[in-house]
Amino acid sequence: MSEADACPITGLTKILFATDGSDYSERALTEAIALAKTCRTELYIVTVVEMNSEYAALAPKAVEKTDLEAKAFLEAVKECAAKEQVQCETFAFHGDDAAVVIVEQAEKLEADMIVMGRHGKKKGLKKLLMGSVTSKVIGHAPCKILVVP
Repeated sequence: MSEADACPITGLTKILFATDGSDYSERALTEAIALAKTCRTELYIVTVVEMNSEYAALAPKAVEKTDLEAKAFLEAVKECAAKEQVQCETFAFHGDDAAVVIVEQAEKLEADMIVMGRHGKKKGLKKLLMGSVTSKVIGHAPCKILVVP
């Protein structure tokens, strides 16, 4: 999509939606799909399974199970988008730091905006504050960010 094809309202051509499957991500998904539909922009969806290389080496069966769960989750997200007539491309990655992977993917795709939830899968006091992944993405993103509460 070229700049001439950009959304006349927002100027967006590519949206990257980052998700971890939390309730906050579900709310952000609704916004990402609505924005992509309204603006007829390309929608990319990324999830990052945070794990270090030691864990992957010690528990390959657990990694395989996690990969299958992530792919199934992304397929469900893709179906939600398709119900709204929004086509999307999905990506699942492993990484030590989800924020780094999300920022790298935004750079690679030349995304105009990252959409994500304010929090991830956190409990207790950490849930009251902005999520660490969201904070890191805000600090390093190469584009606009929409953080959905």
